[in-house]
Amino acid sequence: MTKQTRTQPRNVTQKLFESHLVSGEMKAGQEIGLKIDQTLTQDATGTLVMLELEAMGLDRARTELSAQYVDHNLLQTDNRNPDDHLFLSSACEKFGLWFSPPGSGVSHAVHMERFGRPGKTLLGSDSHTCAAGSMGMLAMGAGGLAVALAICGEPFYLNMPSVMGVKLTGKLPDWVSAKDVILEMLRRHDVKGGAGKVIEYYGPGLKHLSAMDRHVIANMGQEMGHTATVFPADDAVRTFLRQQEREDDFEPLEADAGATYDEYEEIDLGKLEPLIALPSSPGKVVPVREVAGESIYQAYIGSSANPGLRDFVVPAMMVRGQQVHERVSFDINPTSRQVLENLAGLGYLTDLLGAGARLHQTGCNGCIGMGQAPATDQISLRTVPRNFAGRSGTPEDKVCLCSPETATASALTGVITDPRDLDMDYPAFDDSQAFHVDDRNIRPPARHPELTVVEKGPNISTLPDFGGLPEGLEAPVLIKVGDNISTDDILPAGSEILPYRSNIPKISEFTYVRVDPSYPQRAMDYQDRGSLIVGGDNYGQGSSREHAALAPRYLGVRAVIAKSYSRIHWQNLCNFGVLPLRFEAPEDYDDIEQGDTLALDELSTALETGKPITAKNQRSGRTCQLTHDLSDRQVRMVLKGGLLNMMRESLAA
Repeated sequence: MTKQTRTQPRNVTQKLFESHLVSGEMKAGQEIGLKIDQTLTQDATGTLVMLELEAMGLDRARTELSAQYVDHNLLQTDNRNPDDHLFLSSACEKFGLWFSPPGSGVSHAVHMERFGRPGKTLLGSDSHTCAAGSMGMLAMGAGGLAVALAICGEPFYLNMPSVMGVKLTGKLPDWVSAKDVILEMLRRHDVKGGAGKVIEYYGPGLKHLSAMDRHVIANMGQEMGHTATVFPADDAVRTFLRQQEREDDFEPLEADAGATYDEYEEIDLGKLEPLIALPSSPGKVVPVREVAGESIYQAYIGSSANPGLRDFVVPAMMVRGQQVHERVSFDINPTSRQVLENLAGLGYLTDLLGAGARLHQTGCNGCIGMGQAPATDQISLRTVPRNFAGRSGTPEDKVCLCSPETATASALTGVITDPRDLDMDYPAFDDSQAFHVDDRNIRPPARHPELTVVEKGPNISTLPDFGGLPEGLEAPVLIKVGDNISTDDILPAGSEILPYRSNIPKISEFTYVRVDPSYPQRAMDYQDRGSLIVGGDNYGQGSSREHAALAPRYLGVRAVIAKSYSRIHWQNLCNFGVLPLRFEAPEDYDDIEQGDTLALDELSTALETGKPITAKNQRSGRTCQLTHDLSDRQVRMVLKGGLLNMMRESLAA
């Protein structure tokens, strides 16, 4: 996307990038630097961010606003999670961050309620930070180290994306909601259709979508592999901020008349029907009626992908006076304390509980495998953003993604059900009505941070030091994987593993265990000598957890060779000194076997000079040409062993 002159009509994305550009040119594919106004961290990634801030010697956050949320690791089965909560709370006091304690809610929903502002940039160490694009923000997920640098006042670097304009027309029919809009986008474009793009929604259909409807759509743009999703800041956003008693934070931000896009898509909302993503990919989308009648075990309402009050009220109205099917676990996961208090105050919580619902604490919970795992070989319908295999906590699970309406209809019948086939009127709910606003639990930055002592439990380890990239590399391919490998495949989440998020040596023991249980030990055997990973297309899709790059690096991985990469994981690999290489000829992937040793001679020289990179297979004697998409800045970073090393050197100078 080329930079527009002031006389040319500009879309919302162009306006956001222009107003925050600090380096580079707005030409698609070129590296640019952006000023970051706000940051978001959550507890699964935030502990490393705090350790990184400590390592860099930060005195006080230099953003307009930075907030730390505790929403992932809420189960307190031993000391590890509560110890980390204390660490995060004290670190926020030390560094000047807002702190949202356990029970306050999912980061994305709470941030939208309390801090989201049109026209601002938001960088978060959670891939679904993009949800804030619903408010006319440029909101992006990134690795924790990139977020730590933003907190220190440094720019965020990325390759300038192109812009896909999605024109919305019509109005959603009864029993079809915002989840079906993003599922339709995934049906059309699959899990890598947004790669290298900002997705901007516009058109007359917007007036029928609330700010929270837009949150649902923006949130799951990440499942398309996008850079960000952007909506205009219009009357719907003003209404939301008024409801949150923050109307003074509203600033209009809309595309100019005649604004253009690099790519176009159009959706007639009135022609959509209830959709469902089948196991085990968000892109495996079909109409609900194609799979109707299959028995289910669980119907799960909540998560960052459906966090609004209406996403709980509509199910409550559907089940009022009824009982869910006896074999169905009907799980209700309120996304914020505010939503929970309103459900209770308006009487809808009683409707849900009376129908047999199970109420869980406000947080991410089962969405990241932190409880609520389904039974073996049983279908779970969830309003969450991802259904990667095993993510629920149950191996070989059968998780399907759908709207709250579809999940609730199926809970009532016991089988996958198109809600249009129920014998009831559609329970419309106006979520713009005034309701109780709650932010009393959210703690502002400490007034006297110099008095704070950072509390570290025994499970918090020092960040490991990594050396730079050697001149040459001769190393074995210890694992070869296929297309669309997710960060959950590389390093799973869940209640067994995530409590070790602050202990890199320990968490590394779980690297790739779902793919090959022998991998961690085999990698440790080569920790000092170095090893390689070979992957297919869209390597590293999913979560922004930098542990998925950091743990392999700790095990000695020096380079990954893949057909293509997901943006955030590619950046995380660079940040920790793992070289992300790409096959010039994708078919060369087929010539490499797990266990092969590849020789990459004069590697660092090739990176510095731009010479071709050649890998020679010591088994077959065949060579293949490799390339990379690193900027000069990223080349220096990898050569020095990662971004933290480069920053330490810069600060020392």
